[in-house]
Amino acid sequence: MCLFWAVTTWNDSNAGYDMDMSTPPAQTDVATTGIIVVDHGSRREESNAMLLQVVEAYRQQTQWQIVEPAHMEIAEPLIPTAFDRCVERGAKRVVVMPYFLLPGKHWHEDIPAITAEAAAKHPGIEYLVTAPLGLSSLIHQVIDNRIGECMECVEGQIPECDLCKGTGRCLNWQQA
Repeated sequence: MCLFWAVTTWNDSNAGYDMDMSTPPAQTDVATTGIIVVDHGSRREESNAMLLQVVEAYRQQTQWQIVEPAHMEIAEPLIPTAFDRCVERGAKRVVVMPYFLLPGKHWHEDIPAITAEAAAKHPGIEYLVTAPLGLSSLIHQVIDNRIGECMECVEGQIPECDLCKGTGRCLNWQQA
């Protein structure tokens, strides 16, 4: 599931290590492992605020004690800021979770490079860039849930969700 563990460089001894975010691996100290949930970043403040909501909800439902939001670009906090915060809060290793659906250029190149640069300021701190969301078998449940919610809204069974409220997108079937 994950790309790599590293101490500012590639570390073959931990390649392929499986990270299950709901139940940390037995040898992982949840008090000294920082988690960074990173999205792209947006010029729309509403979109950036949604990441903060996602991270806060995740923080409340997980065992990890150090959880920080980050944007890859455009808006603060950026990955280096979040990485610094994790270390300041006592992290000895940092897991960067791309809040992306698919493994594109940002996952293959940008996020690992930005994370490596941030880690270089903290010798001895291990880091990991995980796979994006789309590679998880659970994403199918998320897709089904969203489709079901929107169809129930169009059929008048439930009110508009917070994402669609006021847009009219889920109030009627659209026609070409």
